[in-house]
Amino acid sequence: MLGTIVNFIAIGLGGLAGLFFGKALPEKLKTTVIQGIGLSVIIIGIQMAAKTTNALIMIASLAIGGLIGESMDIEARLNDFGSFLEKKLSPNGEGHFTKGFVTTSLIYCVGAMGIVGSLEDGLNGSHGILFAKSALDGITAIIFSSSMGAGVIFSAIPVLLYQGSISLFARLLHSVLSDPVVLEMSAVGGLLIFGIGINMLGIKEIRVGNLLPGIFIAVPLTILCTHFG
Repeated sequence: MLGTIVNFIAIGLGGLAGLFFGKALPEKLKTTVIQGIGLSVIIIGIQMAAKTTNALIMIASLAIGGLIGESMDIEARLNDFGSFLEKKLSPNGEGHFTKGFVTTSLIYCVGAMGIVGSLEDGLNGSHGILFAKSALDGITAIIFSSSMGAGVIFSAIPVLLYQGSISLFARLLHSVLSDPVVLEMSAVGGLLIFGIGINMLGIKEIRVGNLLPGIFIAVPLTILCTHFG
């Protein structure tokens, strides 16, 4: 859990720094930087997704995960939580608080470093990957919060819950989390990251949050495919 706690703190501190010092940056500059990050997110997602060894696992994971996510309406719950925080912490409303919260929560949660790092943390007590992720998340939080506002700071909460849960469950499921399983989980996560990039650029609104269960559906599907050859 140490790696996740450091990640939580890094996002919070980076978000605060961007909130207080980002006002010095011109809006055009912040918009351009966010668009650049969006393009980078798309490329990272493609690279991750391309590592899959079985595209059918990815397709089935997202299809089944989408059914589960839509029935739970995960994205709406994230939006509701963001709106709740906005009403409590920003009564006058920033307008983009919830968007900043949801967007950065998804970016920080579904990446390969978050998944693999949390698994390493839980299985081996190794924090290196999450420490590196913390540095990256802290830096991007400065940029995001300067443009999207205080919602970015509170995206540290889902990161704490999500990565912490993976680390805890990893100890219970270490026997089934083989390298092929982790690879396919990361590949599905990569496709979701690609979707986040599409959202950031305003090309199309994809309910990435409702596809999140697909990452975990990849576990039994990979095991089944491996077992039956």
